[in-house]
Amino acid sequence: MVYSSSFTRRHRAGGTQPRLPASALSSSGAQGAGDGADAAPQADRQTPDRHTPEGRRALLERVTAFTLDHDLAVTGTNLALICNALSGESVELAASFAAREAAGEPIDQRWLDTVVRLDPETGGRMAELEKLMDKLEYAVLRFAQTTKTAQDETSDHRGALGKQIEAMAGMAPRAGRPGEASGEPLPEFDRVIEMSRAMLTRIEQVEQAMEKSQAETQELRENLAKARLEADVDHLTRLPNRRAFERRFAAAVEEVREKGTTLAVAFCDVDRFKSINDTYGHDAGDRILCAIAGTLGGHASDRVFVARHGGEEFAVLLHGFDKDAGWRKLEQMRRAQADKQLIDRASGKPFGKVTFSAGIAEVADLADPRSALGRADAALYEAKKAGRNRVVAA
Repeated sequence: MVYSSSFTRRHRAGGTQPRLPASALSSSGAQGAGDGADAAPQADRQTPDRHTPEGRRALLERVTAFTLDHDLAVTGTNLALICNALSGESVELAASFAAREAAGEPIDQRWLDTVVRLDPETGGRMAELEKLMDKLEYAVLRFAQTTKTAQDETSDHRGALGKQIEAMAGMAPRAGRPGEASGEPLPEFDRVIEMSRAMLTRIEQVEQAMEKSQAETQELRENLAKARLEADVDHLTRLPNRRAFERRFAAAVEEVREKGTTLAVAFCDVDRFKSINDTYGHDAGDRILCAIAGTLGGHASDRVFVARHGGEEFAVLLHGFDKDAGWRKLEQMRRAQADKQLIDRASGKPFGKVTFSAGIAEVADLADPRSALGRADAALYEAKKAGRNRVVAA
């Protein structure tokens, strides 16, 4: 099943034709895509051969066209989703894209974020990544320990060997007949002493190389720890990022299972953010995101975890909060932001009130904890429909 967007179809056909039904798939029917799927042009039912340069080029052109047509950010996650849908790599994703367009709903950044968020494999992939990082750090640690042990043993042996060589050199047998005065040291023995001293010098060089390797390994360990920390941080807002949120969410769910505590999850989305970007520019939009991150982060604690989830969306984990208590906390955060007046640094003019909408849900189904993410997202959508600048509980 290969999804074909209306943008791709009209541009392949000449560029200015009206938008055709959106649910065109390459199979003989798109389950859930609505009427019109079978009416897709036959050309759209041919999947480009991704194993040929022409096929790869065609797929890249379709991905590019789709990204631009829907005004989506060029990120690895977005491109992977779009490519999987347009290429037919994921049948479910292709059907979701087709059904979305067939229903007249926008394929925008928020919807793509929701698709990724509700992916049941996300937690598993994050866990696998953490395991790989743990294995890498353990391997580096073991290498450092082995190198240090080898260096210490080599140093001890080098010292003992050096003393033995010098002692042997002082007792070198001399040439001459028995009973006569000793002559010059035997040349064969001199060669043995010379070779032994050369070997000692080589051992010393190896020891120095091992010492250097140990220092480099320690630096690698420090860089890995730093990279692991940086990988959890959003570089714009300096809040924890989605990766950190996924790991924290998994840990929080385990705590709920073990201790029977409560847990709520919420999503906050900046209201009319696209309009802000279009009116004031992306630099101003970035400053808005940082300002809201500051408001939300100001309420963070050991029980309230705030992360930038992607785009203009933030995620909040509330440990020990049920739905009602979580709603009150989130409402407090919303009011704090709504009471602020933000100024555009470039022009000195006020942006006016910049608010966010939020949806919150309690993690109640431990058999499927990620269902709470879907309910929180649906509540956020209801908050937007109800007029924005509000918190809705699922």
